[in-house]
Amino acid sequence: MSIVSTPSNTSSGLLSLFITSSDTHSERRFPRSLTLSQLRAKLEPITGIPASAQRLTLLPDADAQAGAPLAGVEELTLEQAGVRELMTIRVEDSTGASGPAGQWTDVSQVEKYEMADEEYSKRRDTVLAYKRAHSLGRFASPSPASTASAPTPTSDIPLGARCEVAPDSAGALTRRGTVRFVGPTQFGTRTAVWVGVEWDEPVGRNDGSVEGVRYFECKDKFGAFVRPERVTVGDFPVEEDWDEELEEM
Repeated sequence: MSIVSTPSNTSSGLLSLFITSSDTHSERRFPRSLTLSQLRAKLEPITGIPASAQRLTLLPDADAQAGAPLAGVEELTLEQAGVRELMTIRVEDSTGASGPAGQWTDVSQVEKYEMADEEYSKRRDTVLAYKRAHSLGRFASPSPASTASAPTPTSDIPLGARCEVAPDSAGALTRRGTVRFVGPTQFGTRTAVWVGVEWDEPVGRNDGSVEGVRYFECKDKFGAFVRPERVTVGDFPVEEDWDEELEEM
């Protein structure tokens, strides 16, 4: 039985080389008899760097950082210049000019098409139109579970009761005050119960209102909202008369 072998690049007079530049990386085949001058002409449409501005470096492989410059006698063939199979030729622009090579990958130079929201909303061949037609996303009808009114959370803490509030962190003090509000709020999850407390001391964060919504009346810095589990109702006397002390000062 006879075996027919396929001619390799070596026997066919071709070299497989990797050509790399700032914007391109590809494998190409060139005749071994190609001169450096002819190679530059072929590399110009591949890399976008003019032949006269090309700085060629021959590398043993694509991962190598240092190599030998391909320069000098432009009429030398690739084989005479020491170029071998599967080597890498790095092509750089010796002028440093921003020619067409840089423009190939610089998307900031690409003119963008923009459409006004109103015009986009009127079109019928868009994703928005598809969602609107098929009631998807924000156009979907609310489910019965979401439209049903959720039960209003409650708490057995009475309004006007004196209370002590446990600290929310280690090292903080227990505070006393009067319960002024119990129920859900517009801040937070809007479903949890909060207790609005008027402190005996000006250690609060508000005057009974949060984000423009008023829940109870008190002086500024005397109001706060805490979770019910931190509140203990009882016959707690007022800790100090801050109004009289402030007048004396």
